Amino acid sequence: MVLNQESIRQFTNLELFAREVVEGFLTGLHKSPYHGFSVEFAEHRQYNSGESIRHVDWKLYGRTEKLFVKKYEEETNLRCQLVIDTSSSMYFPFHNDQAEPGKRNKLDFAIHAAAALSYLFNRQRDAVGLTTFNNQIDVHMPARGSMSHRKRMYGELESALDYSSHDQHSFLVDCLHEVADSIPRRSLVVLFSDMFDNSGESLDELFSAIQHLRHNKHEVIVFNVLDRSKERELNFEDRPYRFVDPETGEEVKLNPLSIRKNYQKHMEEYQHQLELKCGQYSVDYQEVDINEGFEPVLLAYLVKRSKLP
Repeated sequence: MVLNQESIRQFTNLELFAREVVEGFLTGLHKSPYHGFSVEFAEHRQYNSGESIRHVDWKLYGRTEKLFVKKYEEETNLRCQLVIDTSSSMYFPFHNDQAEPGKRNKLDFAIHAAAALSYLFNRQRDAVGLTTFNNQIDVHMPARGSMSHRKRMYGELESALDYSSHDQHSFLVDCLHEVADSIPRRSLVVLFSDMFDNSGESLDELFSAIQHLRHNKHEVIVFNVLDRSKERELNFEDRPYRFVDPETGEEVKLNPLSIRKNYQKHMEEYQHQLELKCGQYSVDYQEVDINEGFEPVLLAYLVKRSKLP
């Protein structure tokens, strides 16, 4: 289930990219131990006399001589809201104009992963919406299933790729509260963020915002997007560096080797708290490394989808 990311990046159109990623993933999925996941329909139900024969499973009829209808996922009325953090810290480790061929920053990864999920949602006939935020909500599109809505959403995602501000803070807590209140019906909320909040709110306030989503009956998946080698392991060469906070502009000069062990300890504690609290609130938490491809995101979604009523 390995995709050639270099060949896929030739597509500048996000929808084409998403189709290539998802179809390749599903082809691999059918050959993997996870082949039991349904990606076309939820189940069969017996055909009722007088209804349309559009969704009759004729292959099954040929085997059983009984009429069954494919009950598609849209009949479960699943609504999905993609929520993407576009703050300046998501440009780590570089802005797109500084990227080497085949390399991604966190925002680039999040947008392409969201595009792939959007394609998968539509393939399963789920309604999907989009929210992007930094210090405020920039874009909010309620979940719909129409073709025109899908085209507009891909356009908004592509616009977010071209966003080039260097000083957008992440007010994650405030924006999650706003998202929780802006979705009127029970939905699956999928958050892509590096989980760094620059509003001065405490970690308890962040968990309160996540709990707000659950209190409003939303199912939640948190994808904590990071460059694991640099942000978790502080894997830099043994020499002095000048580190700059992309959201505040604050600078610090140091040799990473001098603080690596202490830094790793604090990062592990922070990640442990995220996982622990998300588990307490029945929120699916997934750490995703931008250097490891999109399969973990798609598989985590299918696992969540299979558990929903």
